Amino acid sequence: MIEPLALSVVVPAFNEASRIGDTLAELRRTLPSMAETWEVRVVDDGSHDETAHLVADAAAEDHRIVLQCEAHRGKGAAVRAGLLAARGELRFMCDADLSMPLDELPKFLALVPAQCDIAIGSREGPGARRVGEPLYRHLVGRAFNYVVRAGRLGDIQDTQCGFKLFSRQAVDTVFPRTTIDGWAFDIEVLWIARHAGLRVTELPIEWHYRERSRVSIVRDSLRMVNDVWRVRFNAMRGKYDG
Repeated sequence: MIEPLALSVVVPAFNEASRIGDTLAELRRTLPSMAETWEVRVVDDGSHDETAHLVADAAAEDHRIVLQCEAHRGKGAAVRAGLLAARGELRFMCDADLSMPLDELPKFLALVPAQCDIAIGSREGPGARRVGEPLYRHLVGRAFNYVVRAGRLGDIQDTQCGFKLFSRQAVDTVFPRTTIDGWAFDIEVLWIARHAGLRVTELPIEWHYRERSRVSIVRDSLRMVNDVWRVRFNAMRGKYDG
């Protein structure tokens, strides 16, 4: 029988060879002070650079690092696969660019499961701090949040931040029901969570803009808007019931 861990950090990665080494080094440096037992599970989303090889080398040096290779289907699919395979009682979704400093993580750990089932990082609201983000990116993000609200998918200020902490039970409740493989998967995750009666808390964080973001403003925004209405349609059809 495989023993559970206190914390799993799930890092979806697609062509992240230029920064995955630094990310793993920072996680290995920081996590021992935050959890007694832990793993870093890098889910390689079919990269065609050296990402998987670099993670495999790190895993050979440290058994707490796990490489999980998946076919290229998108960030949502990679996160789903990683969180469902993780061993932690708490499971943290973490972008490979570490745009949120890891010293913010204890704030999440203080909330789950004591006060909520899911804690989501928020770049909006009192206490949140955005560093170096171009104005046009911020405006696009707020416009997308308006679409989310128009679709009656909740009152969350920032659905798309890539840092979220789930209890094991929340993962098992939500992710088997998800259908969206791309960037807008967060909206579906949060809708299912609320529909299932799980407690969701937004946590203001410090967030740093990274110029190598893989989100295309035009292409991915259009896809995400389409996915918002897809979630709404699925909900109306009762696809998330059960």
